[in-house]
Amino acid sequence: MRSVPADDVTTRARIRDAAITRFARDGFAATSVRAIAEEAGVSPGLVIHHFGSKEKLRAECDAYIVADLMSSKGGVDEGNLSASMQTMLADLDQYRPTLDYLGRMLLDGSAAGDRLLDDLVKLTETMLEEGVANGIMEPTTDPYMRAVLVTLHGVMPIVLQRQFARMLGEPGLTSTMIRRMTLPSLELYTHGLYRDDTMLAAARDALLRGAQPRSDKGPGEPNQDPDPPVES
Repeated sequence: MRSVPADDVTTRARIRDAAITRFARDGFAATSVRAIAEEAGVSPGLVIHHFGSKEKLRAECDAYIVADLMSSKGGVDEGNLSASMQTMLADLDQYRPTLDYLGRMLLDGSAAGDRLLDDLVKLTETMLEEGVANGIMEPTTDPYMRAVLVTLHGVMPIVLQRQFARMLGEPGLTSTMIRRMTLPSLELYTHGLYRDDTMLAAARDALLRGAQPRSDKGPGEPNQDPDPPVES
């Protein structure tokens, strides 16, 4: 294999990091190779020399972000999505480009973003199953759907950070905002929302009734045929 000079590797990494910053801030379509080169302090030709095209550069950025998120330092590879997100949110300045890029990935409909979200759901489902098995979490009628809901709740501050910031009067995704969300989120997960199971029982009953076959017989049946056939 051809050896790669150390300064060449450094330049490639610098271009990749510059692309992550620009893609996260302005979006893929609105970011040009020239803008990335300017951010990295290199020529546009050097960007193409290292990556071949903007599309291939974007693919490498996607792969790098996923690898960073799945790294053991965040704990996601052990099924602990919460620990990984907390690590990033606890140091917003360091991880802001990653979080912003992650938000773009999850919203732009790319295959990489879809795969990432699918992986996060699987890891969350594993974490929740372990929690149920260990007796620290309640069981559910639909483990996969609960994993989807918990995952989407976890990434919501990232993909909707502008709306969060607007409603909370913050300039963006800030430590103050994250701290304010911590207790209400845990209260919701720990204590729930309703005081009793009235709504749950009503929903379960309505779903059960909706799944049953219709009956058009009997004078007291609300689903009876309004124009039944006349018996001969």
